[in-house]
Amino acid sequence: MAFWQRKNQQQSNRNEFGELGPLENEVMSVLWSRGRSNVREVVNDLARPLAYTTVMTTLDRLFKKGLLCREKEDRAFLYTPALSREDWDHRRAGLWLSGFLSRHHSSGELLLSCLVDAVGEHDEALLDELERQIAQKRREFDARGSE
Repeated sequence: MAFWQRKNQQQSNRNEFGELGPLENEVMSVLWSRGRSNVREVVNDLARPLAYTTVMTTLDRLFKKGLLCREKEDRAFLYTPALSREDWDHRRAGLWLSGFLSRHHSSGELLLSCLVDAVGEHDEALLDELERQIAQKRREFDARGSE
């Protein structure tokens, strides 16, 4: 597979799961921290020096993806995140899980096994929360089934 085909495939996979590129992640982090900002403010808060036009293009791409809202003030746009960081993480996780589960029939069992192992090793309280949420979801399914 040619380099450009691999690159396009990587970007396609990244977008499929709601992933952002490194610069897009940096810009979103700045906006989640600062709140409403113009391009110059974002440029000044980035960890590395970048051209104004590079950041402006990145903000425009994020706006077109629906991750930012913008409003015109004088001659500049002011950008604000359309989602909180937590909402974005939730959306990304949901997209990733849906994509993973739609690929292979046995992947659901593998995913659940890995999830329970990882949560169990990390935090017993989180394992209890997982159990609580599963019970809640079961009650919701049962209630829908009896309607």
